[in-house]
Amino acid sequence: MASASSNSLSISPSSTFVDAKAPRQPTAASPQCVTLPTLPPPPVQSQSRPWKTTAYCRKIARNVMAMATGETLATREAPTEVTPTELTEFINKIQETWDKVEDKYAVSSLAVAGLVLVWGTAGMVSAIDKLPVVSTFLEVVGIGYTGWFAYKNLIFKPDRAALISKIKDTHKEILGTS
Repeated sequence: MASASSNSLSISPSSTFVDAKAPRQPTAASPQCVTLPTLPPPPVQSQSRPWKTTAYCRKIARNVMAMATGETLATREAPTEVTPTELTEFINKIQETWDKVEDKYAVSSLAVAGLVLVWGTAGMVSAIDKLPVVSTFLEVVGIGYTGWFAYKNLIFKPDRAALISKIKDTHKEILGTS
């Protein structure tokens, strides 16, 4: 037993590790090393155009990402961005659809009611989630119901066919025959 405790870990002075880090190699010797180009100075920020700074930062991020993957900017396809003509077409389409609506008051009321409902539901769910026992209980109930639904409707072929036909019947009932 005494001989086992006499064995100790020793590091020779010729060790290649310094402070538990591997020695650095010169950049010419390392093919994995990526050098980034110097960046142009950022545009002067103005209060009237904060989007310019955001666009500049996105451009730099795209360039860095392309260089990190080894692509050149010429071979990399340009990202799809929304052009002003596409934006005006989209707005015109929304305006045409809004003009076709007969009862604008009802549609507006439903939209506002939907937003209030989503906001209220999110608040209620976050309040319930803060209660320690209730959220765990509801997770267990959800997992149990998911298992029961899968067993009753998804495992066996006749049950799957019945579920699909029920979904198709409900679809036809809601949207009508198409």
